[in-house]
Amino acid sequence: MKPQAPAAAEDRPVIVIWEATRRCLLACRHCRAEAQKAAHPGELTRSQWENLLDQVAEAGPQFFILTGGDPAARADLLDIIRGADARGLRVALSPSATPRLLRLDFDELARAGVRRLSLSLDGARPATHNAFRGLRGTWDWTLQAFTAARRAGIPVQINTTFSRSNLEEYPEFVRLMSFLQPVLWNVFLHVPTGRGAVEEMLTPAQSETLFTDLCRLPETTGLAVKTTEGPHFRRVALQTGARVNPGGRPWRTAPTNDGRGCVFVSHLGEVQPSGFLPIACGNVKSRALLDIYRDSPVFRALRDPDRLKGKCGRCEYRTICGGSRSRAYALTRDYLAEEPTCGYQPRAEELTTALPA
Repeated sequence: MKPQAPAAAEDRPVIVIWEATRRCLLACRHCRAEAQKAAHPGELTRSQWENLLDQVAEAGPQFFILTGGDPAARADLLDIIRGADARGLRVALSPSATPRLLRLDFDELARAGVRRLSLSLDGARPATHNAFRGLRGTWDWTLQAFTAARRAGIPVQINTTFSRSNLEEYPEFVRLMSFLQPVLWNVFLHVPTGRGAVEEMLTPAQSETLFTDLCRLPETTGLAVKTTEGPHFRRVALQTGARVNPGGRPWRTAPTNDGRGCVFVSHLGEVQPSGFLPIACGNVKSRALLDIYRDSPVFRALRDPDRLKGKCGRCEYRTICGGSRSRAYALTRDYLAEEPTCGYQPRAEELTTALPA
């Protein structure tokens, strides 16, 4: 038997992410969007994003994430949030930490419908984070935004992308997160797409050590942790018997992966399996988001673990992991190829182990 897991979202996405713009003041060295200083003329107009919000509401995801670039660069950001909230969507905002963000009224963001704010810290030290983000001051702006959101009653999660450049700061990150106590520490594994360099990818051994350490944090620090583009964290959690939420709370959603429970809409309306997997499967300007998610051959292939190749296709954990499809594509141009940062060797037999509850 295959390992038992909550049913993946075959019929509709768990998370819809909209890249509202690629405009951004920062020049992050790992930016998958290769963000620009000016807005693209093809960005969705008001009538087009109103139509997109209708489509997202029909899909009914658990979270609707506004990202970029920097979504705060859009003058109509509050209108977008209000429109999403009015349609019953749970809005998460993922802005860049800049003076532009700090000029916003965080109480107004909360009233408009922001249910979570995600901020990035890619260095546990100011100098490392500022160098990562390409602009001095971003460390201070991030902590100021964290404080302002907390005061407005907006839950804040911290996103951290680990690469070879900052992995040595992991112990300092743990101390920092233990102090800040975000509602979630979302750990990204570097994907060499956009500005991201192949040389910055973690090795399989580094990934395994990182995941093993992350599994200990909920019990030792009270932190809730998850990974993005690191689905093999779930395998490590199963192997170690770890409970990845404080107090042993169960996994709250089905395991998601690129195109499996997750769908991304670009600033031009193109629908992709994720922001890190730049394969356009349709456009919301001409086709319904839910139809693309359900019927695209790429999405359907990504939701079939038996289509995976190499050791991922033989792995007994493939239904709850599946490897990063984005990282496989970035290195091989085959989104079904095996995960390059996983050192696990599959066993001959299938598992009957359930996800930790």
